[in-house]
Formats: sequence, structure tokens, C-alpha cells
Amino acid sequence: MYKATLIAGLTLLMTLPVSAADLIRKSSPHSVAVTMDKLEAAVNSAGATVFARVDHAAGAAKVDLPLADAQLLIFGNPKLGTPVMQADINAGLDLPMRVLVAADADGSVFVTYRAPSTMAKEHAVPADAEVLKKITGALDKLTGAAIAE
Repeated sequence: MYKATLIAGLTLLMTLPVSAADLIRKSSPHSVAVTMDKLEAAVNSAGATVFARVDHAAGAAKVDLPLADAQLLIFGNPKLGTPVMQADINAGLDLPMRVLVAADADGSVFVTYRAPSTMAKEHAVPADAEVLKKITGALDKLTGAAIAE
């Protein structure tokens, strides 16, 4: 009985949405477009691959719906992502990496992304995996370049 209750509890925890603690949010002194341009340039300079740049606000405008300025960059580096997926192929649900640049109601711009450590929580990736440390450092460096003055 105890084991079944434990498994049910763990299953419930795994289905919970990402908490705010799992998100890393940085303030940008630039507009959404400038911040995103700087992020994309940093990603390209680092030798990673940009798979897509999604303009959420433009999409909303096409269907006559208002949305704050928001763009998403989807990018990755197989040297970092592949070992994570080798540990658990389901990590492909969280890869390649995604960074959102968006303006809030006050017009302040923020860069937001999921902490790579969430892959250890949600997939069979060891929490102390060196590759997660590398991804964490890379995301910090890339987003830092995007918000630099």
C-alpha cells in the first residue's frame, strides 16, 4: 500500500507545471527586438544552431488579437543536447533550448528561460550531470550578452 501511494504521489509531482523557481528571468534595458537580435547574434557566435525565431505578437496580430511584444528563440548545440537525450530520450521534449524575450504590461523587457536543472527533475538525467552545468553556463552567458548595455 505504501509503495502504491508513493508512486501515485511521485506521478502527481511529475505532472505539475513548471514552477516560477524553475524559470530564470533577467531584465533587459533594450526593446524586445534589440534584445532578441543580440541573443540571436550571441547564439550564432557561439557556434550553436538557431532553429527558429517565433514572433508571438505578430502571430496574434494576424488574427486581430492583442498580445504584448514577445519573441521566442529556439536553438541548440548537438554536442550539449545529445548527451542529455542519451540519458533520456524524453528530454527531447525540452530540447532544443528556448528563450523568451517579452515585454510586460509596464513595457519592461525580460529574458526568460527554464533552468536546465528541470531536465534532471523531469527526465532520467542525473542532477549532477556535467552537461547540465555546461548548458546552464552557456544559457547564462548567451542571455547575459543579450541584455548587456
